[in-house]
Amino acid sequence: MNKSVAERGIGILLPLVVAVIISGIVLLAIGKNPLDVFSLIVAESFGNARRIAATLSAATPLLFTAVATAVCFRSGVFNVGVEGAFLVGGLAAVFLGFTLPAQLYFALLPLCFAFAALVGAIWLYVPGMLLAKWEVDEVVSTLMLNFIAVAITGYLVNGPLLSPQSGNNVTPLIHQVAYLPRLMPPSTLHAGFLIGLVCVAVYGFWCRYTAAGFEGALVGQNKRFSRAVGISVPRTIMGVMILSGLIAGIGGAAHGLGQMHRFSDGFSPGYGFTGIAVALLGRNHPVGIVFGAILFGALASAGTTIQLFSNIPLDLVNIIQGTVMIFAVVGLRKITFRRKKETVHAD
Repeated sequence: MNKSVAERGIGILLPLVVAVIISGIVLLAIGKNPLDVFSLIVAESFGNARRIAATLSAATPLLFTAVATAVCFRSGVFNVGVEGAFLVGGLAAVFLGFTLPAQLYFALLPLCFAFAALVGAIWLYVPGMLLAKWEVDEVVSTLMLNFIAVAITGYLVNGPLLSPQSGNNVTPLIHQVAYLPRLMPPSTLHAGFLIGLVCVAVYGFWCRYTAAGFEGALVGQNKRFSRAVGISVPRTIMGVMILSGLIAGIGGAAHGLGQMHRFSDGFSPGYGFTGIAVALLGRNHPVGIVFGAILFGALASAGTTIQLFSNIPLDLVNIIQGTVMIFAVVGLRKITFRRKKETVHAD
């Protein structure tokens, strides 16, 4: 048990250490003091309550997308379609938020979240069914669905759902009763962060204490053995894909109702893809996911402000993020190798 915890801790910290070393070399090459730069990044991310709130706000959507990704990864399903489910779920929640009557008051928020979860679940049910029934590669199907989600939401936000009061690319604002409350006003940190933490906690409980979580992990470890002990692999695959879409849809709703208060073409700057890196960095563990989400939230928050106080290029933050992603993807080899090994045994 201690060895497992130690290995997981090394797996989380190693990509960050390598990223710091590589970024430090880049800074030295351009004549900057790495210690000064890293101190500035830390100060801009965690220096005071306002900056901490900004970091946690940037980490909020990543909590959802990382959990939605990890649900599938631990079952051996490489789902890259969380981005699409996040988009359609966010639009679904925002749509109800400005179309349903404001007189619903406190009932409006649950309806928006429930509709977003339903739409997200349906969205990823399709590639789940294709994989479970006909073994259609989920990387291809979910990736293509991301483009479809961007196209559909882009059409709707520039067409039928376009706000008549705005120029273009945005829907009307949701009713104020559908706003998620702010946690540290006037910052943008909202109650979606708490919902995200609850989501991570439920995910941890699901992994450790439920039959579905145990079966998912077993399928991820060895599909042949899972079949031998009576576990339905297709049902498990479809189940984790639906659950992934549900979580991503809730994440989109939290972002739309708490942060944006409307839907726009730039609703997600790649939260679904960053969630993949967070899940891999955290090794699909709840604590690791929270750590990874806050780390990437800190980099995103600091990256938007350090240019105001120095001539440090934003590309430096991108280098750090990219390096962390590259070394975090080492966890992907386990999924790929496991599949190849199972194929050889099956032959």
